[in-house]
Amino acid sequence: MNIKITGKELKATESIKDYIARKSERLIKYFGEEFDVSATIKTEGNEQVAEIAVVCGKDNFRANSSNKDLYASIDKVIDILEGQIRKAKTKKDKQNMTDSIRLTASNSTTSNIENEVIKIISYDIKPMDVEDAKLKLLENAQNKFLAFVNIDSGKVNIIYKLKDGKNFGLVEPEA
Repeated sequence: MNIKITGKELKATESIKDYIARKSERLIKYFGEEFDVSATIKTEGNEQVAEIAVVCGKDNFRANSSNKDLYASIDKVIDILEGQIRKAKTKKDKQNMTDSIRLTASNSTTSNIENEVIKIISYDIKPMDVEDAKLKLLENAQNKFLAFVNIDSGKVNIIYKLKDGKNFGLVEPEA
């Protein structure tokens, strides 16, 4: 935990620095020892103002409070920060839990199902000759096969890439 204390129009005495350090230790349970605390104390009218910012990685928390007593201001700021941190941590934990439940649910649904159609892809079957179908199949390297209506026979055919990667196969109905 790194603490930086700045006093504006108010001197940061050792007792104030110790008090801020002692109160900031309440935040260790949320971050461990890896966070930075920047505190600014100042006077505005007859009020003592404490502004504290906490930075831990990408997370930034900031609060300020004013009171006639500086120690009361510091207490209030730490309470506000603790509430902000607890709320953010709860929100993050809830999001992580929801994501893991979704991931588990999607994994369990696909792994427990057998001998069922679990994915359907629809597309238009266009009339073309075998050479055009071969060129259309080559356009998209991801596709392994293409269904089309053969202009010569008027029947649905399927052209597919063979495992050698150079040749093609054609499925034609007999009847």
